[in-house]
Amino acid sequence: MSTPTAKSTVDVRTIEPRFRHPIIFNTFEELQPGEFLLLVNDHDPAPLRYQFEAERANQFAWEYIEQGPEVWQVHITKKAA
Repeated sequence: MSTPTAKSTVDVRTIEPRFRHPIIFNTFEELQPGEFLLLVNDHDPAPLRYQFEAERANQFAWEYIEQGPEVWQVHITKKAA
């Protein structure tokens, strides 16, 4: 059985902080239900998860793939409507 491949990878480590969340949300909106993006960050993106919960409740699944200390990776899957 093969491991699913991310539809998109968003590595925000080199992106100016004020642009990070808009880029991630725009990428998420382009996903089809069942597809996921791989988020790569240099810290725990917990504030982003809280924003997803507030703005996209029940529309996503969040799974940590790597939890630091230097690199954090998260699968953010778009759920079916």
